[in-house]
Amino acid sequence: MRLTAPSFIVFLISLALFVLAVLPLAGIAVPSIGISTLWLLIAAYGILAAGVLFKGI
Repeated sequence: MRLTAPSFIVFLISLALFVLAVLPLAGIAVPSIGISTLWLLIAAYGILAAGVLFKGI
């Protein structure tokens, strides 16, 4: 299996999800997000992993 670097857009989406997940840990409440920080971290990692595993994403 050959791994590729994710595109810049995929990286930015993953980074944004990561930042949203870490904000409550820093004491900044984000009440508009109705999803757990754990699921946001899993989604960020999954998107980044998909960008690495599949070429062209």
